[in-house]
Amino acid sequence: MTLIAEDVFLLLVDDTEGKPSVDSTKFPRVLAGALILELAMNGAVRITEKNEPVKDGRLVVAGPPPADPLLARAHAAIASEKHPMKPQKAIEKLQKKLTEEVGSRLASQGFVTEKRDKVWGLFPTTTWPARDVRRQDWARKWIASAVVDGTTPTPEISALISLVAAVDAVPKVLPGVDKKMAKRRAKEIADGEWASAAVRKAVQDVNTAVMAAVMVPIMVSTTSS
Repeated sequence: MTLIAEDVFLLLVDDTEGKPSVDSTKFPRVLAGALILELAMNGAVRITEKNEPVKDGRLVVAGPPPADPLLARAHAAIASEKHPMKPQKAIEKLQKKLTEEVGSRLASQGFVTEKRDKVWGLFPTTTWPARDVRRQDWARKWIASAVVDGTTPTPEISALISLVAAVDAVPKVLPGVDKKMAKRRAKEIADGEWASAAVRKAVQDVNTAVMAAVMVPIMVSTTSS
């Protein structure tokens, strides 16, 4: 069984070139958001609300670490903070080298081929062209069913849609579909009643954090130029 972050990876990496279809700022951060969201869906973490001892909007541990090593490490990173983090800070902490780790996991499962090369013979680069597209085809089929046909998605597919929408990539996952309609429907699904109130809060906060996190490097670059 793949993680939500792995499904996001498969959907957003080009089958032939093996490179992300969204920019390098967005991609690892949406993967990190997927880890946090899956932990929340499993009850391993939650986001605090008002009138709690911890400030509202912070990530706190709510259950034992999952068996999966990548989720367990994300859980440990959240638990290790002396002062609970906001989702955006957790995303920044978890996103480092995450693209390579998720890519390697998927290569070991036979979904992609991990190809290492050097740009101009100097700078190491890794790509992940598709090897077995059945999993991403399954995810794309059910995303299209929900976004285009209006069917009720499962929590897993709803989570995928919300994350893809957070990096404005729904049209990339569903090429040829009316962009405005797809974005509107994806937002409706992300905001819908598909999960518990605690998980819905996590979805909202994680998606907001992903969008905010991808803007920070852009703003820094613009300011420094």
